[in-house]
Amino acid sequence: MEKVIAVNRKARHEYFLEEFYEAGIALTGTEIKSVRKGHVQFKDAYIDFVGNEAFIRDMHISQYDHGNIFNHDETRLRKLLLHKHEILKLKKACQIKGYTVVPTRMYFVKGLAKMEIALAKGKDLYDKRKTEKQRDAQREIEKAIRRY
Repeated sequence: MEKVIAVNRKARHEYFLEEFYEAGIALTGTEIKSVRKGHVQFKDAYIDFVGNEAFIRDMHISQYDHGNIFNHDETRLRKLLLHKHEILKLKKACQIKGYTVVPTRMYFVKGLAKMEIALAKGKDLYDKRKTEKQRDAQREIEKAIRRY
């Protein structure tokens, strides 16, 4: 059973999400305590590749209330735990095909913090309008069905 901590709704608005991967995330003691409280935000976060490793940048985890001198930096670089073939595949797609890798949600599975990341392609303004129009039409259809 998984417990969802945070969802990146902006990613679905800004990108076409194509392939999803589950990655572990290396956190320190005070970070995991803040994550358990739900103090996580990754609205502007993205995945960066350094060598054959994947890191998440600009993910904000608030400082732990009771974490004295051992408290963490809120936006530090955090390592993602993926298989080597997954990292190479994502890295190649980012370099050659113009994709980017964005975090979509963070959750706990059996007490371990996991992050769902997606291979994404940027949307243009007219794509965003089209998605918004389809969502509004679907909402109107559901309202009409409920009324009758």
